[in-house]
Amino acid sequence: MRKPLLVIILGLMALSISSCGVDNNAPSNTDQSTYEKEVIIFAAASMTEALNEIADQYKNAKLTFNFDSSGTLKTQIEEGAPSDIFISAAKKQMDELGDKIDVSNHVDLLENEVVLATRKDSTLDINSFDDLNTEKVSTIALGNADVPVGQYSEELLTKMGVWDEIKAKATFASNVKEVSSWINEGAVECGIIYATDANTAGLKVVDRADPSMFENRILYPMGIVKDSENKDEVKAFYDYLKTDEASKVFEKYGFKVVK
Repeated sequence: MRKPLLVIILGLMALSISSCGVDNNAPSNTDQSTYEKEVIIFAAASMTEALNEIADQYKNAKLTFNFDSSGTLKTQIEEGAPSDIFISAAKKQMDELGDKIDVSNHVDLLENEVVLATRKDSTLDINSFDDLNTEKVSTIALGNADVPVGQYSEELLTKMGVWDEIKAKATFASNVKEVSSWINEGAVECGIIYATDANTAGLKVVDRADPSMFENRILYPMGIVKDSENKDEVKAFYDYLKTDEASKVFEKYGFKVVK
């Protein structure tokens, strides 16, 4: 009488053991650890939307972004903040990091434009940079001296011979996104920003700065931080940002890809 019961018990044990077996179709431990690796990217605030979209399509590592002005990011890297890749909105901040950047993994990735923008629904008679030093403009937003877009703005307005006049009616922001927000909110009548930020913020571009007004092109250099961890994953994402797939996203937001 006990034999059938024993057979049932042994059968249930065998079933339990088989359910704990290895699934040959499951990811290996190596694959799982690869997806758990973190890559920390310090990037100029103007890249926020483009890089977030790229992150949605990149599945080979955990991506963590720190978006801010290039000057702030540079200081954080200098002070030892954990970081793997730095993408600056100007060469100045990248160059100032010196030997903290791996020279063998350093490239000019993108190019942008400096523009004068107003709210989309603005009815003000502001049509060019020349209007800034007239009664047409009483308030303007600019990036501060630590922000690349602020440095470009000062360079442009100085070359136009109107810097002292314009800074007297300017409100200075800590990064380009803040400038865009002030324009959109109507806190100022206009502002000098990048073409990409005008695009993402839905602003009206009323003039574009002539590239000849700047000593250097509006380039976005990218470099790997020497002290970064997870070297393989960092290099893989660095290389991915130079692919055609990533370039399509950058171009969608108005960046020019440097070939």
